[in-house]
Amino acid sequence: MYATSLGDDGAELRPLEPWQAEEFLAHMDRGRAFIGARNGLPDVVADLESSRAFLRLYAEKAAADSGRIHGIWSDGTLVGAVILRQLDAENGTAEAGCWLEPAGVGKGLVTRAARTLIDWAIEVRGIHRVEWVVSSDNEPSIAVARRLGMSRDAVLRGSYPYRGRRHDEEVWSVLAPEWRAAKSASASASASAAGAGEDGA
Repeated sequence: MYATSLGDDGAELRPLEPWQAEEFLAHMDRGRAFIGARNGLPDVVADLESSRAFLRLYAEKAAADSGRIHGIWSDGTLVGAVILRQLDAENGTAEAGCWLEPAGVGKGLVTRAARTLIDWAIEVRGIHRVEWVVSSDNEPSIAVARRLGMSRDAVLRGSYPYRGRRHDEEVWSVLAPEWRAAKSASASASASAAGAGEDGA
């Protein structure tokens, strides 16, 4: 299977497929309480059959070009994933999301993985607008949206019923021209830094 490097620490982004249901379930079991604090996925992926069904759903989405799921591996262990929950190439829109088990937290893995997946959506699939929908009290995920250069478009008050209470949700997004401008600025800054280093050598 092909893998995309996420940096010098050896972390990788790879597609998640139904044949990996056992590994996916083990990951979900390790992070069940942590992930489930804000994400209903652990309630969906409860055993091997439901793990396989969830990955099969995304295999069908990939076949229909309507979604994607990629796992994040750190030190050879699956520790999280980034997804395109929805992908509408005809209208140029997509919604991205993520989760991590505790072993993957604090390493910048989600930001790096989401950046890779969003770049693919924009540059390869021609997506114009990528959304990131997050509970208002999920500060780590909001921080990722900011690091990805997204803007907050709206707060949907009381829109997300979860575990006995209703949560506000925030909609963040980035548009293709903004994404490309940020990439260009980052590349220019890197080139300038490299040039300064050579001058000082």
